[in-house]
Amino acid sequence: MNGRRLPPAAVLFDRDGTLVHDVPCNGDPGRVVPMPGARAALGLLRQHGVRTGVVTNQPGVGRGILTPHQVQAVNARVETLLGPFDAWAVCPHAPADGCACRKPAPGLVLRAARGLGVDPGDCVVVGDIGSDMEAAAAAGARGLLVPNPATRPEEVARAPWRAPDLLGAVHRLLTTAAPGDRTARRYARAPEGSAQ
Repeated sequence: MNGRRLPPAAVLFDRDGTLVHDVPCNGDPGRVVPMPGARAALGLLRQHGVRTGVVTNQPGVGRGILTPHQVQAVNARVETLLGPFDAWAVCPHAPADGCACRKPAPGLVLRAARGLGVDPGDCVVVGDIGSDMEAAAAAGARGLLVPNPATRPEEVARAPWRAPDLLGAVHRLLTTAAPGDRTARRYARAPEGSAQ
């Protein structure tokens, strides 16, 4: 991990529960509400020339609850509210499908990195649950957890890197190398309750 660039080449965000409030199987653009600080966090990344992407599981498509068109309409609303992303990677499969893209598998992260023309090792995945962190690790990317009330305590405890909110996450990405990098070893064991 030594020598990874700071800031990262790209930051890949989970959509539901990270960028926008989680509305299960949402097919209605009118129900899209950004998470606090999301627009400012993304603006800061763009200001620093960091590319952004979204990696999102949408199992409602595979279950027949959502259409691909509805997912696209919600994604378009996310961009209207938060600005354009450089890459989107969507898994439409149900959990039982056994695909290689659904997080915690690495497929979405690899697809987004490939679309951006960057190495997955130069990407950070920001998400709110353990499967986001697992997908990052499986792809060779770094994971940064931004917990919300739905995040399980054990997921918070296992996260290699975490921040209290999106703006805090972006400040950390722009100023601190990830755990495992020589420059960041002192941050790897921050006490519980810190911004780590």
